[in-house]
Amino acid sequence: MSATFVGMPAFPSAARTALGNTQLRHNLAHATGVIRAKRAAVVGEVENWEELRLAGAAVKERALRSLDAHLVQLEESLTARGAVVHWARDAAEANRIVVDLARAREIDEVVKVKSMVTQEIGLNEALEASGIAAWETDLAELIVQLGGDLPSHILVPAIHRNRAEIREIFTRRMGEVGRPAPDDLTDEPAVLAGAAREHLREKFLRARMAVSGANFAVADSGTLVVVESEGNGRMCLTLPEVLVSIVGIEKVVPTWAELDPLLRLLPRSSTGERMNPYTSTWTGVVPDDGPQEVHVVLLDNGRTRALGDPTGRQALRCIRCSACLNVCPVYERTGGHAYGSVYPGPIGAILNPLLRGTGDPQTDSLPYASTLCGACFEACPVRIDIPEVLVHLRAEVVDAHRADRLPKPEALAFRGAAWAFGHAQRLDRTEWLSSLAGRLLRRRGRTSLGRLPGPGAAWTDARDLPAPPTETFRAWWRRTDGGERP
Repeated sequence: MSATFVGMPAFPSAARTALGNTQLRHNLAHATGVIRAKRAAVVGEVENWEELRLAGAAVKERALRSLDAHLVQLEESLTARGAVVHWARDAAEANRIVVDLARAREIDEVVKVKSMVTQEIGLNEALEASGIAAWETDLAELIVQLGGDLPSHILVPAIHRNRAEIREIFTRRMGEVGRPAPDDLTDEPAVLAGAAREHLREKFLRARMAVSGANFAVADSGTLVVVESEGNGRMCLTLPEVLVSIVGIEKVVPTWAELDPLLRLLPRSSTGERMNPYTSTWTGVVPDDGPQEVHVVLLDNGRTRALGDPTGRQALRCIRCSACLNVCPVYERTGGHAYGSVYPGPIGAILNPLLRGTGDPQTDSLPYASTLCGACFEACPVRIDIPEVLVHLRAEVVDAHRADRLPKPEALAFRGAAWAFGHAQRLDRTEWLSSLAGRLLRRRGRTSLGRLPGPGAAWTDARDLPAPPTETFRAWWRRTDGGERP
């Protein structure tokens, strides 16, 4: 049984554990640094990059504003071309559809294209519980699966592993589930990729059913699009008899022409390439060419909830490029597992609460997993203002706890500040007491309050809290005649 994110602690606790793992931090710093440099180089080649970002954002925004009409058109187009369309309100319904399709055809194993949405709904675990093996065919996903691990990055799920660790996983686990790794396996990337290729080939040739997601779904033609770098997706999409594609409803674009800016933005933002090595498109069933049975599962699973949030709905523009992760100082130090979801980093910090809603301590902690530095917005190819959404979600978390019987220390502190600032005389007395404390501290030679007791201890563990000024602002104003010294 593979690991799951169920039961993960809140971000502060998980992040503290991750920060203590020096190997993890080394792996992350190296990998994100390489990806950032590649992206910067190819983005710098595009003179009108900002105009391209605006065009991509506009395409996704137009699609979301008329999503109901585009989804109906997509279903009609798919059905007209021989595909069977299923609608799934949540993860359980989507998993049940896929399991039932496999059981009805007596299929006991499937091959999978890398797909965030199938990880989101826990499809592998649902298939395994029904006696159906699901084989990941993307190299990084294969590493995660064989290692009984969890993905930690949208684009590079095994970014937290180095090549020595990957060699150990392949040597130990490949033989248990198929073709074993060669005895002389080294940790050279090309050799590791070759071992994975040999291991997967028998699965490609044997599997009767494949499962994919889709990067985009074109409403007017019923075309689904997958972009990838290895060719494993092309094998899954063409060899099996049955193809099941699970597609989030936000992946719709109205027309084929509107793919243009998105297919130019995505590779540069994700892998630092000018174009995708493999861009696969399929439109229903084509006689004697590819899968002869095509099913498309259109998944909601909280997306309608996110769409109804005027500020948060921009997160549904996300094209899963992971550029925001690679520039985030928090992600680089904690890794993806600390976010407790298949969607880590800045986009995960907003997407998870939007899809799930507030109320769960782990989910409620995610909007605070950010410094609000804004690097994520600058990197996002479709201009999602992640800092704006983070602040918006923080307010929702706070509002949800206003009725708590025992207010948090932070709430008590702000209530005290509101009481003091709410009346001129109270503010004057508070300032006088503060200046008195400042004078007493400085007489003792102290310029800092040091480590505070109680709830303030954690804050002052990493910060100096200066001693209060010895003179209030009002006293200074009177002494200097309104700030104008003679």
